[in-house]
Amino acid sequence: MSINKKLLEILACPKCKGHIDLNEQGDGLICRQCHLMYPIRQDIPVMLIEEAIQVP
Repeated sequence: MSINKKLLEILACPKCKGHIDLNEQGDGLICRQCHLMYPIRQDIPVMLIEEAIQVP
């Protein structure tokens, strides 16, 4: 999965409005400030707080 760089630049964490990064596996977007991962399903980022997964 390769997310468009321009899309990644404009996306922000819906909880804190901070920067997000693509995770190593390429299946989620990580907010390091909130320690949340937003999954990517069928090449579409799911940017819903209730769908986020807690990460260490």
